Amino acid sequence: MRSGRRIAAVSVGVNLVLAVAALWAGLAGSSTTVLSAGVEFAADVAASLVVMAGFWYASKPADVNHPYGHGRAETLTGLVVGLALLLVGAALVARGFLMIGEGSHVVPATFTVWPLVVSLVAKSGLMATKWRLARRLGSQALLADAWNDSVDVLSSLAALVALGLALYAPDRFAAADAVGGVLVGIFVITAGVGIVRSTSLDLIDTMPPPAVVEQVRQAALSVPGVRGVEKCVGRKTGLQYHMDLHLEVDGWISVDEGHAIAARTREAVTQQVPEVTDVLVHVEPMPS
Repeated sequence: MRSGRRIAAVSVGVNLVLAVAALWAGLAGSSTTVLSAGVEFAADVAASLVVMAGFWYASKPADVNHPYGHGRAETLTGLVVGLALLLVGAALVARGFLMIGEGSHVVPATFTVWPLVVSLVAKSGLMATKWRLARRLGSQALLADAWNDSVDVLSSLAALVALGLALYAPDRFAAADAVGGVLVGIFVITAGVGIVRSTSLDLIDTMPPPAVVEQVRQAALSVPGVRGVEKCVGRKTGLQYHMDLHLEVDGWISVDEGHAIAARTREAVTQQVPEVTDVLVHVEPMPS
């Protein structure tokens, strides 16, 4: 959790510098593409701040009102990032088409290329780091931020091509800079759709991946006294899973023995499957 907050804080600083540089260059150099990239980077600053807030809240321990912990806040922040990207992308596309429709296009200044080059390098580094951490932590918010950075890499490449065409042959590619702004917006919308979909699946209690379910089953079956696993379901809360198990045991054992088997099963699952933070065990007699 701490490493997630740390990379989110680094993202805020990097995106703030990129946003200021791109916005200034886009305005001073009359580039719609670079200005669109600057708006996108400014949105990334807000997204990283939201992710930081989500990690902070999700790290709070369980309490009376939140017996399952505060992990859903982390998933919710991912959803907020996705929705924000949809809005920003739509605004960029609308502005780009508006510029194309105006007909008269100003040739951008050559120096507007540099913010895009710097952002391409910086965003590639952030993307790789966040993806690695997101996989290790199982964080939807950090994964959303990583996808956001990957889109920034693609949009920076598209923006560079569009801007390069406008600078290389302004007579032939007069609208290329405005088209680049539209492309940036489309990339942002695509990322937003993917993030909203993945976070929504967690919020509606979609089952854990089959590999995790199978690990839980095998951990339960390894406990002496467990004759079978009749049901194994779960849901994700933040970075980890809560599982419900229906165990089959010999029908003639005492309640105390059944309770002891359930306790050993819970311990075995949480120790053998790091993604699982809690297990609710129901014991029932094995069918004869």
